[in-house]
Amino acid sequence: MLCILFGIICDVQQVFSQPKSIQRQSNQTPDEDTKLEEDIRKVINQIHSLSSENANARSLGVSLMGEGFDLNAYYGALSNLLSVFQPLLGEQFMDDLPKMLVCLLSGKKDCGLQAELTKTMTLELGKPLLTFVSSLRSQTCSPLSSDGESNSFMGAYIRMGETTTAALNGDLKQLILWGINNNVTWSFGTSIIDILMEIFLAPEQSLCTYPGSECQNPPSVSFQRSASETNDNTNNNQEILLKCDRHNLARLNDTLCAGILTGSRAGSTSVLTFCQALSSLSPTQIEQVWSNTCYVIQTLASPLLSRSSDCSFGDAQPPPAANPPSETALPSPSAPHRVVRDASNLKLLACNFDNWFETGMVDAVLVSLCSDNEREAFVKQVCNNALLMRKLLSDKMNIWLYGYCANSSAEPGYLVSQFCVYESWIEQSSVVVDPPLLEFCFSLDRPRLTQIICEHTGFFIFLFSNPDNGPFMPNCTSLPPAPQFPEMGPLMLDSCRYSEWHDVMQITIEVLSQCIVQDNIAFTREVCSNKTFLNSLLRNKENAWLEAHCNSSLTVLPTEPTEIFDIVGWCEYQTWGEREVDDSVIGLCWQHDQLAFRENVCCKASVLKKLLKNFQNQWLTSSCTDIKEMEEITVCPQMCRYSEWTRPIIVDMTVLALCAEIDKLNFTSKVCTNATILQNLLANQDNTWLIQHCANHSVTGIAPGTVLPGFKPAEQCLYASWSTSLPDAALLTLCWEQDQTSFVSSICPNAGLLSLLSREPSSVWVGRMCITYTNYTTPKNNSSTTAPPTFCLAKSLVSQFNWSCSADFTSACQPGASQIMALQITLRCWLESLRYRVEGLMTPPVATVLEQAVSTAVVILLALEEVQNTSLYVNKNIRLSVLTSVGHYLERETNFDKKRVLLQCFGTVLTSLMQTARDVSSNELLVIKEYFSIPLSSLSSVLSSAHITTVRLILQYYSRNKDTLQLPKKYLSTMVSVLFQTHLVKDGSLFPDLAALLAAASPADIQALPSLQNNINVRETINRDLKIMTLDQRQAFGSWYSKVMPASYIIRSHQSLIRDTGNLIAYLPFHNFQHLASAQLLDGLDVLQRNSLTSLKQEFIAHKVIGTYRNLTAQDFIRLGNLSCMADPEDLLVYKDTEAFSVIRDIVMNCTRDSIGLPSHLISSVLLNSAELKIPSLLSLDRLAELSHLLPSLGVTFLQGVTPSQLLSALPALSAVPFSPAQASIIVEKLSSMTSLTDPGQLQKLGSLIVGIKTETFLTLTSDKLLTSLPDMAQHTPGLSPPQANAISTKLWGFPEVVGWQDDVEPLLYCTPLLSVMPRTRLLVNNLTTASSKPWNTQQAKAIFKEVLDSRPNVIKQDFLSLGTVGQGVSCKVLQERFRADSSPSSVRKILTSLRHQPGVLHTSLKKCVIEELYQFEFFSELLKDLGAEIALSMPVSTIKKFPTDMMETLRKIIVQEPHHFLLLSRTKQDLLVDKMVQRMGMYTGVFTEEEFRSLGIMAPFVVDEVLIQLDRSFFIEDLDFLQGLCYSNSKMDIMARILQEPAAFGPVNNWNQTTLSQVDRFLFFLPENKLQEISLAVMTVGRIEKLFMSQRQWERGDVGIDCFNENERKRFFEKQQFVLQFFLGFLKINPDSPTPMVPTCEILHTTSPSVWTSNSLTSMSPSAFSNCLELMGQDTFLASYQRSQVLKRVKQIYGPVSSFSQYVISQLGGITIELTLEELSSLRLTERTSIAALGSVSAWSNRQLSALFTTVLNSTKQSPSQLDSSTLVAMGYILCGAKTTEMNSFNAVEFSKAVLWLGQLRLSCSEKQLEALVGLLAHSLAFGPMSAWGTDIFIEIGVLAAGLPDMAMSALAKEQIEGMTPAAVTMIPSDKFAVVFHQRQIGMFSYEQASAVTEEQLSALSDVQRTALALVLTPWEDRPVDFRGKSGALALGHSPLCLSLGLLMLLIVLPCPALLCPGT
Repeated sequence: MLCILFGIICDVQQVFSQPKSIQRQSNQTPDEDTKLEEDIRKVINQIHSLSSENANARSLGVSLMGEGFDLNAYYGALSNLLSVFQPLLGEQFMDDLPKMLVCLLSGKKDCGLQAELTKTMTLELGKPLLTFVSSLRSQTCSPLSSDGESNSFMGAYIRMGETTTAALNGDLKQLILWGINNNVTWSFGTSIIDILMEIFLAPEQSLCTYPGSECQNPPSVSFQRSASETNDNTNNNQEILLKCDRHNLARLNDTLCAGILTGSRAGSTSVLTFCQALSSLSPTQIEQVWSNTCYVIQTLASPLLSRSSDCSFGDAQPPPAANPPSETALPSPSAPHRVVRDASNLKLLACNFDNWFETGMVDAVLVSLCSDNEREAFVKQVCNNALLMRKLLSDKMNIWLYGYCANSSAEPGYLVSQFCVYESWIEQSSVVVDPPLLEFCFSLDRPRLTQIICEHTGFFIFLFSNPDNGPFMPNCTSLPPAPQFPEMGPLMLDSCRYSEWHDVMQITIEVLSQCIVQDNIAFTREVCSNKTFLNSLLRNKENAWLEAHCNSSLTVLPTEPTEIFDIVGWCEYQTWGEREVDDSVIGLCWQHDQLAFRENVCCKASVLKKLLKNFQNQWLTSSCTDIKEMEEITVCPQMCRYSEWTRPIIVDMTVLALCAEIDKLNFTSKVCTNATILQNLLANQDNTWLIQHCANHSVTGIAPGTVLPGFKPAEQCLYASWSTSLPDAALLTLCWEQDQTSFVSSICPNAGLLSLLSREPSSVWVGRMCITYTNYTTPKNNSSTTAPPTFCLAKSLVSQFNWSCSADFTSACQPGASQIMALQITLRCWLESLRYRVEGLMTPPVATVLEQAVSTAVVILLALEEVQNTSLYVNKNIRLSVLTSVGHYLERETNFDKKRVLLQCFGTVLTSLMQTARDVSSNELLVIKEYFSIPLSSLSSVLSSAHITTVRLILQYYSRNKDTLQLPKKYLSTMVSVLFQTHLVKDGSLFPDLAALLAAASPADIQALPSLQNNINVRETINRDLKIMTLDQRQAFGSWYSKVMPASYIIRSHQSLIRDTGNLIAYLPFHNFQHLASAQLLDGLDVLQRNSLTSLKQEFIAHKVIGTYRNLTAQDFIRLGNLSCMADPEDLLVYKDTEAFSVIRDIVMNCTRDSIGLPSHLISSVLLNSAELKIPSLLSLDRLAELSHLLPSLGVTFLQGVTPSQLLSALPALSAVPFSPAQASIIVEKLSSMTSLTDPGQLQKLGSLIVGIKTETFLTLTSDKLLTSLPDMAQHTPGLSPPQANAISTKLWGFPEVVGWQDDVEPLLYCTPLLSVMPRTRLLVNNLTTASSKPWNTQQAKAIFKEVLDSRPNVIKQDFLSLGTVGQGVSCKVLQERFRADSSPSSVRKILTSLRHQPGVLHTSLKKCVIEELYQFEFFSELLKDLGAEIALSMPVSTIKKFPTDMMETLRKIIVQEPHHFLLLSRTKQDLLVDKMVQRMGMYTGVFTEEEFRSLGIMAPFVVDEVLIQLDRSFFIEDLDFLQGLCYSNSKMDIMARILQEPAAFGPVNNWNQTTLSQVDRFLFFLPENKLQEISLAVMTVGRIEKLFMSQRQWERGDVGIDCFNENERKRFFEKQQFVLQFFLGFLKINPDSPTPMVPTCEILHTTSPSVWTSNSLTSMSPSAFSNCLELMGQDTFLASYQRSQVLKRVKQIYGPVSSFSQYVISQLGGITIELTLEELSSLRLTERTSIAALGSVSAWSNRQLSALFTTVLNSTKQSPSQLDSSTLVAMGYILCGAKTTEMNSFNAVEFSKAVLWLGQLRLSCSEKQLEALVGLLAHSLAFGPMSAWGTDIFIEIGVLAAGLPDMAMSALAKEQIEGMTPAAVTMIPSDKFAVVFHQRQIGMFSYEQASAVTEEQLSALSDVQRTALALVLTPWEDRPVDFRGKSGALALGHSPLCLSLGLLMLLIVLPCPALLCPGT
């Protein structure tokens, strides 16, 4: 092919040389060689003969059918030539080709037979084709431009010079070049053929769709250049190319080839061969080669460079003929070269806004294009230029400009002054105001326009006599809403003080515009009327527009005072149906009486129909329709933007359908009757339903599927005429819908018509449709004669040549088809046939070279197209090829760096190649899809550089495919962050496309959004999507929106503010929200109710609305819903005995059912004091079930009055209610009288009532009954008492089959004794797969692990991770072995992951082991994030303080993510850790900002006082609810209290009101007592006090509060609470105005606490209330002795003497029994474990009381000490220490060992001898065995009892045994014993927690060496290692005094952690 092309373009003299033999190839035989040589000679002779015969008729351009041209002979020669080339085109031929070309170009004669064939072929066959190309150029030449510029694109490209390189910046040319160098397989073979076809064989212009005198063929779009450049450039184009300086060209041999031959430059094999051939030539021959090469290129370019004679213009001359290479004369020197202006792309030339003034009508498509691609310039040049904007708006296709400019950054005041001149609208009343203009003015000037419309009836009638303006009709029944945003309101008037405008040159356009909009009357009076002032302003050229504005403003219609309008007199609706009514009266009544107007006119069809007969009343059609459906008012204006549909845009089908459904009248009038809109919509075949829809709504009574009346296919579907006059979209669709048979038979066979239809977007679907009708039949002609077949030249040629061709000949064979079309088809078929032949012959290197050559040619064509400013159809033809190639490249390329270049540098150009239609191709999707595969680290940079159009496509793709993409949250968060910060700032119109990603935005990104609050589309998008966002995101949007809603704006806003704003207003910060008025709240209640309101806002709304209005109706309370529960009870009780009160009662009932915390006063007053509850037995069964959730509040007295049958019927409802044990026991006892609870299936029904079953009952149940009940009981196991749990677990684990019941017994594993598990460990290990998934506690896991180590050690070595939850029991030694066996980071991380996912808290020894082992690894810093907070925080501060900044940052993130473990640290370690962290973060100076505070998370309040006091006050106010959820020490509480009283916060407490108290909430308890007394008594109501207590309790039971306070802090806080309640309720008569002390109800004791009340108030309670709260008082640990004494007296008064107390009463007394005397204790009857446990849980007994109680238990149960089982021992608890040592020795060792799990957690007051006796029981052979064999697991299990180890045994404790001792056990060791038994080495083995537990007495008994060892454990941050081995005490005591002081201080201030229910968990 290279030879053929070379011959075509060369013009050298024919030379007959002697043929030479062909060198034999290795795979050819001698006979084959001879045969090939003969064939070559035969072909050469045939070409010679052909040349001589057709010397005078070589030009194919004369006539393809000319008589002087033998087509068959010419094709025969070509066929023989191809057959000869087939064996030649091998690797050897291609390798020799460069040598052969050099030989020919150098002029040598002896070049071989192959060269002879090439020369002959090129000379004889090439010239006719070249001449034919030139003739085609003249035939298809388009007229020159007006400036005479040449269309020679090759010359223009060369003329660019070095500017070409500058132009290749990320455009399509550079993309292709980049692809060539990066293995992108471009496939431009077919594309370049199509390009050349369109250039040289351009088809005729398409026929006009609507023929007529006004229809002319539109010229092709061209972009002209200035005439000044044309003349010189035309000549330069030719001279540059025709100047073949052989000396300059020959230098290539000295540069490129020299480098290749020496090996310094890389090159292909062909280039190397070429250079080797050149190196053998003489200098003269080399120059000849380059000269001939130059002339070859020159000859090829000649037809492209020049114009034919038909295209000449003016003085332009045809290009000189190319000189043959034999001639040495060179062209004359050219004129000086002129540099052309650089135009890097067509867009810059197209969007030349300055030329738009000068030219005629500007193409609407061009306007749309420029608005999208040059947004900033477009707004500046068009939107801010009224003259140009008016010119463009004269074309209705540009009507969208109103909305575009209104939503742009254009100056609104200027636009209003130019387009919203309402006076001129009245003056030109004949000119209709279009809806787009009206909407435009409403969007920018709503208040003023609304006021004018509502005040001037004539203006109102004028506007709305046009029905299209109906949707914009304002509500004139009330004042218009205030301006949307504060910057547009009266605050701006400060700038409009005209008397202060001294330097008028400093007055900006913005100020002028704002004053015109907001102060128009004064502006006209002060500025426009003052000519001197006006002229001074006009000196500024930028204010030239002001003159026109003032001229129009001075002619404004005077506003006359309107007379008082008598609605009754004028609006006599009852008579309108019978008489004529003036249209102005109708308008007035609509304005001032809309409610009655709707009822009497809109809703009465006869009246409305009569009024509509008058054309002036047509506006009623849309108005009355709109009010029927409120949905239309909100949805239609936002989605149904009919004015925008006139543009060539894609309208979403769902939007289209919605508008057709809810806006029928407007849709019909604006779509169905608008041909432009309809045609645009019908371009999408999915919208063909519009035809039927529009017909149905214009003609009544048409059944679906019937032929439309008035439409006659036979008359209107004239298919024969469509070839000359294409149908419009509507007619085309109607014919298809109503006449399918004829449509298919007439259209589908007509390829020419199909071709025409395929060029129109609205009819391209026809071609696809015809493919499905391939079996159509051509209608037969009824005529007796048939027309003779038409001769088809193209088909005949292809048939003669026997080419296989897939082309469709129909268009080329139809009558009247042009020769060019026939030639196109023929050439395509020839190339297709040729391609199949050549493809199999080309080797991969040849194919690669050819592909690169074609790609380079495309680049040149693109450059020419750009510089020539004309279209060569390159983009059109290579678009799909580029996208396909890029798509395939992205699929196979694995190196993202290359992909990144492609997306980041060429994303824009790829986007420009994509279609904007609905049916995007798969290749286009591949490019967009690749953006979702970008690594997270590169996502930000790639997206930041993306074009806005690319971003839109990315967002559209995500919106459609987000469910399948499944992108991680971090990816989406980064993506939306980039889009917010980079693209949204530049183009706010992008926001609606971001809707699908809003839920992924971080609160920080949301708050940093640009100022788009004044964009209604943005606001509505947010309002719509808020429901899918998190609360933090919603609050962030509220904070962002609050920037335009300060308090002043909210206060002066209209009543409908909340409804106007939408959902966003519900999430305003409370300091903004609190300024909403009660009227605004009540009006916008529906909006607020559908959003998630904080409790603070709910309370505010309730207090504001219910506290303000005293006449609310039942309907109002229904609207308020559960908000009513947040009101002050006194405000609700106002409605007692009214209809509304029943609604209030139902609402409060719902609130209690939803577990909403309510003040007891509210519940008592509204619900519990109901008459129906006075006699419980009279309640119906359904009513009892309905009230079930209230029964715990009604108490035991109410339950005792309910009958068993009632309870049994209500059991399903009762089983889900959380009753106290005493209450549950009453219900269970009553149910037992009706049914046997031990029967199968009965226990499952009890649900939460299971806590009321006696332990004795559980012991009587069989294992099968217990097992079947456990799954249901599992939901309530935390409510089981220790005796109950012990009874069930020990009973079940007593069966060997329990190993198979693991799933059933799982809920009770946490309370299963270790002694019960140990005998089953072998069986458990045999079923390790099951056991490894159960939630074992630490000691159980250690026991099982020990068994695994003994029986299955390979499991640990081979698959350690398979241990699962048993892994927490691993010993340090084994763990070290695992780490060392495989110390790779991945292996270590897997083990750490397993440890992090254990069910309970890891044991201290295990955490210490992990840290010590891993700290030695070099990659320890990389493992920090894998440790998790629990293990990481176990590191000593000495290690943490050495962390570099990055590791400290990692630790910070870990703690913030897992705050629980930080709270478990001691106060000292918390403070030290945070101090080190704050030092690293540099927070010691400056304001403690919100970002810094939040970055610390739970640690923030633990910064030093100096930092916390600098807390940002605005953050403090705005996020007070967040701050209230954190943990504060005493000193931090004082700081927060001081901040609360600052003026920047809430100011002095004496000014605080109810709203302030709602905000301060539980922080009120932080105030000192003297400040608390300054709070107004009026605001501290009982309800408020209750809410404070409930809020504090809720926090204490939360994740933070439960671990925050130590015992001292809790005690101090209790005292503050007690003071608050007693002071404000009048118990402390400090204030003379204090109220009379109240008697508490049982309900208020539950919301507060019994101990905060005085003893007199408690004993003054009614007997029923006192009895209901007896259990609560018995459990209150803060009751003082004097309070307990008084309560006990009251108990005796109610229940009689102590000896008569029932088990039920005793079980409720709890700590109150401490006040019983020894005699009274001895008289108690403790027969049940429930009553025993109530007393056994009390720790404050004296030794004598304990002794009396132990004896009482034995006497009551009639058991000896040896008969006590484990559940009884557990119930006895502290009473156990009342037994004598001899009695203890007689305990059953096994039963006691099963009880030790609970007993070991109690700080037993047993003596040293008693403890030793108990430990002796544990060492029994049937229990845990010898003490020396005890491991860590046993020491964890026995807890404090380890303090009873004998001295010898304790002094011999090994490291693992010491690790198992609990801190409580350390504390209980007698001080003298402690000093004797623990060597300093053993003390050094203590954990930090164990060392902290050492008491002051123990410390004082230690030697100096022992103290130093203890101090080293307590203060590891000092890093003072001491070696005790063989050293004297004096040498070992060199520790820092500071270290010792800190250690001692630690002992004094750190208290042991409270005991857990089960140790080790």
